[in-house]
Amino acid sequence: MDLPDFAPTIERFTGFADHYDAVRPAPPAALGELLSGMAGFARKAGEDGSAGQRAGLVVDLGCGTGLSTRYWSGRAEKVIGVEPSASMRAQAESLPAEGVEYREGFSHATGLPDAAADIVCCCQALHWMEPVSTFREAARVLREGGVFAACDYDWPPATLRWEADAAYEKCLAWTWELEREWGIARSVTRWGKEGHLARMGESGVFRRVVECVLHHRGEGGADLLVDVLLSQGHVRSLLKRGLTEADLKINALRDAAARAFRGETTEWFWSSRVRIGIR
Repeated sequence: MDLPDFAPTIERFTGFADHYDAVRPAPPAALGELLSGMAGFARKAGEDGSAGQRAGLVVDLGCGTGLSTRYWSGRAEKVIGVEPSASMRAQAESLPAEGVEYREGFSHATGLPDAAADIVCCCQALHWMEPVSTFREAARVLREGGVFAACDYDWPPATLRWEADAAYEKCLAWTWELEREWGIARSVTRWGKEGHLARMGESGVFRRVVECVLHHRGEGGADLLVDVLLSQGHVRSLLKRGLTEADLKINALRDAAARAFRGETTEWFWSSRVRIGIR
């Protein structure tokens, strides 16, 4: 199988790993319980005093800064984050967590042994991965009955300040247009998130595929909303090309968010779409 050149995608997420890790949301709290249960592990202790079970090995594909990898510390005996970007991996390794390790690799070439993992996860990253080879690799690495899951948040979250949310969406749409105008979109290959579940089913490597929605609560204000936009790879690519925040209309977003939040913070509500495949 001919695979695309992933170098432009790696470059897209190079140079702002610390910012990315600071402002991106962690996976939903319920994700670990859901996937562990589907993989056959009782996460909670029993009424008879028996200890709760934990997955033996969780593999986090495209783990980035380790935000989604550290999540599994304490929820699994061992966690391996696989990431091709050296800068993202360095950020991950600077924040050690119990039972967690990282290695260089791709979603289609992890270097892990056959049938080694109970759970293989992919958070906010599957749209950057060639699907057929990724699903085959996940199936190879999973033991029979293991679980693959792709977890993607909807953008933006609901912040309780609808004016700020609307300004974010307007600015995001403008930056996507600029990405097309500057030809940046042509340099990377991505697969639409809305097609994840169908492609998983068509791959033929999973006995069942299903989608569910989980929710996550956070908190933030005007500054964090702008910072979340600045964690987008295409926004960083435009800034690397020499465009300014004014060119990207980020200044307008900053002003609108400041007016909407008035120096306050509110609860944020994130919706996460989880596409699950049973090996």
